[in-house]
Amino acid sequence: MISAVLHRLVLSVPVLFGVLLFGFLLVQIVPGDPAMVVAGPTATADVVAAIREEMGLDQPVLVQFWSYLQRMAVGDLGRSMISNKSVTSELGAALWPTLELMIGSMVWSVPVGVAMGTLAAVVRGSLIDRAIMALSVAGVSLPIFFISLMAIQFLGVKWQIFPFIGRPGPWYTAEGFMALFLPALSLGSILIGPVARMTRSSVLEVLKLDHVRTARAKGLSETRVILAHGLRNALIPVVTLIGLQVGYLLGGAVVTETIFSWPGLGRLAVGAIMSSDFTVAQGTIMIFALGFITVNLIVDILYSLLDPRVRK
Repeated sequence: MISAVLHRLVLSVPVLFGVLLFGFLLVQIVPGDPAMVVAGPTATADVVAAIREEMGLDQPVLVQFWSYLQRMAVGDLGRSMISNKSVTSELGAALWPTLELMIGSMVWSVPVGVAMGTLAAVVRGSLIDRAIMALSVAGVSLPIFFISLMAIQFLGVKWQIFPFIGRPGPWYTAEGFMALFLPALSLGSILIGPVARMTRSSVLEVLKLDHVRTARAKGLSETRVILAHGLRNALIPVVTLIGLQVGYLLGGAVVTETIFSWPGLGRLAVGAIMSSDFTVAQGTIMIFALGFITVNLIVDILYSLLDPRVRK
């Protein structure tokens, strides 16, 4: 298992390099002069030229890229072009709200999706199976902004059960938990459908295998056969799907955070792009890439726990 993790880390190096290259080219390709953004629209040409020299934008592209890599290697993400705050501090302030939203959405959606998929596989062909699959298709088809707006309309505005603007505090406070409910509900709803469908297909395949028939022949209860001998082996492709869906959740988090005014990385990235704050945009891109790499590493570790053959 350790060798597999190290192999994954080695493969992550070119991925990180590509992300850094993309972030660097973002400043080079996107219309607009970063020095002009820092100086302001009323700055004179001499002031803009001085800022370009200070930022190193007057150097050749390869020299700029090498300097950029050196700063990234020591964790220097620069300063925001708009607020002049450290990019690291802005990312740090936005990281935990995004983690709260991601974890909060997965805590309820993954178990619900697995339970729905398992139930649909057990009662295959019944009305319950068809209803679960219909809900799964609806969850996959509906866009995240529509689900968010419906949650706001009914649970926030009409019935006034949950707040829907901002984040008054962390999740472990009463106000923070109530504010987290609607964003986590909206974001998690797009994950239930894929998880339920994959779980159903995987459980159906596993229940046909010999070791399941042997367990039933030994007189084990159907519940134990399904949970202990069927579901555990069926979770391997489900774990893969969840790892892939994290990227989709990050994309959905951008929309969700914007709709609910949630102060996370997605909202920070949108604001940075809209205001041409290139250094903050570069930082958010790097954090998202590190998130993908971390999730893939966790998926590899879970593989070894679910399938002993991976450890060999």
